[in-house]
Amino acid sequence: MGRTVPSFRPALEHEIESWKDFKRALRPEDQELFHKLMNFARIHADAGSLSARPMLSEILFMSFAVEQEKKIEFLEKKIKELEEKLKDK
Repeated sequence: MGRTVPSFRPALEHEIESWKDFKRALRPEDQELFHKLMNFARIHADAGSLSARPMLSEILFMSFAVEQEKKIEFLEKKIKELEEKLKDK
């Protein structure tokens, strides 16, 4: 019989747990950011489970990139809106 592949969410949690020493070494404010990043991976767990990537860290990093890109686009939109308001004055 072949090996059983663990379900994705427990495997993801195990991957996140494997970073605990890194997290512990961070400053408290950076630990909060670390926790936020890990939640991004949890948010995108459904997509990760379908990606069939052998390295879970790839899914972590892609989740971070997707969420950060969303934030960048949001901020760019806000800047453009503010620039338009200033131009109208």
